[in-house]
This record gives sequence, C-alpha cells and structure tokens, in this order.
Amino acid sequence: MPTLLSVNLNAIAMLRNRRDLPWPNVCDLGRIALAAGASGLTVHPRPDQRHIRFSDLPDLRALIDDLFPEAEFNIEGYPTEEFLALCEATQPEQVTLVPDDPSQATSDHGWDLVGQHGFLCDVIGRLKGKGMRVSLFVDGDGRSEPMALAKTTGADRVELYTGPYGGCHSDPASAAAEIEKLGVTADAARAEGLHVNAGHDLTVANLPALIARIPYLSEVSIGHGLTADALEFGMAETVKRFRRACGQVV
Repeated sequence: MPTLLSVNLNAIAMLRNRRDLPWPNVCDLGRIALAAGASGLTVHPRPDQRHIRFSDLPDLRALIDDLFPEAEFNIEGYPTEEFLALCEATQPEQVTLVPDDPSQATSDHGWDLVGQHGFLCDVIGRLKGKGMRVSLFVDGDGRSEPMALAKTTGADRVELYTGPYGGCHSDPASAAAEIEKLGVTADAARAEGLHVNAGHDLTVANLPALIARIPYLSEVSIGHGLTADALEFGMAETVKRFRRACGQVV
C-alpha cells in the first residue's frame, strides 16, 4: 500500500491569525486538499492557539464527516487535560501525542519513553477507551530498544520525528545517514507490531528516498513544506505532487 498523506493545516492557520481575519480559510483549504486526494487533515491545537484555534476543530470535524467520510482527522499535541477534553469532544480518528513544552515553536524531539511511561499508559488507555487510535511521536535516532517500550504503552503507532533528515537538504551524505537511522527505528517498531508514521520537514524532494527505505510507512503528516509549495503551485496541485512523492498513482 502506498504511503498516505495527511495535510497539516497549522501553517495556514498561522497566516490567518497574523491579521485576525477569516482568510486564508482553514476549512476551505482543507476541503481543497481532501478533494485533491489527501487522506486526512492534521492540526496541532497549542494552548496559546497561535496556530489552529480550538474553535476550528468542530468545523474541520464537520467538513470531514459531511463531505469526505473516508478521510481521517489527526489531532496532535501534548496531553494536558484541556487537550484530552478537546480530543474527546472532537473524536478524531487518530491522536498523535507529542512531548511539546507550550513555549516550543514546533515539535523537535520524541517522548522519553522510560521517564514518562506510566503517564503515557494512562493517557493512551483513556483515548483508546473512547475509540481513538493513538500514535506516539518518537525520535528516529537509530535506536531500536525504545520501540519495545512504545508498544507496552498501548500505542497503535509511532510517528518518526524526521526533522534531522529534513535539515540535511543540501548534504546528501548526511541525509543518507539520517535515513538509515530512521529505517532502523522503523524496523524495530514494525517488529513490535506498531504501524509507522513520519513527519517534520518532509518535502517532495526528500520523501521518495525515505519511503524507499521504509516502504511500509503508513502515513506522513506534512504542513510547512506543503504550505510553502502551495503558495507556488496552489493547494490542489501541491497535494497531487506530494501524493506522487508518496508513491501514489495520481
């Protein structure tokens, strides 16, 4: 099966919020992305709502339910009580748990699966009890041992943090080394029975090599690079370009 594409709408929401005006419209661009074949939409509602606002969630849920019932809604974030309540109210198909501090500009590391194991077990049990699939944001640093711990939390998937790989855009040798690290971690996760997602600084240029190393990659969640390309090519054409990079026939 080809890798699926979930379009992260946070960068679009950030642009909207610069002027506190209703455009660019997050739901409208999400609709264009789904109509162009994206398999889902991703949002990260941070506590300060500097990107996606809490009020966006019901509208995006309704968009998917009413017009694209085969698509999935993925909500990612740090599991505060407020975040968990948002997930329970919105009922996304997937919740991606990230260890973000509220002050972070973006997600930049995976979970400490030893130190926060008990906490994650409790959170994941709560979400799965409400019927949501859970993915854990993890470092793709070439270590295989943490994937056994990820499995014991009850998570269904892991999402590999691909930021270091994305940062090698002008250094092919370093990029190849980072791909292999990601591949080793992904192989360990798969051996534990976990599905594997990936996200952060992925582009049309660097996706094919990553998927060649991890051909069973279930889903990529992409926001910044996709939004940048959409300024040049338009949202619909950009989604098609990324789908081709994922190995989909478009």
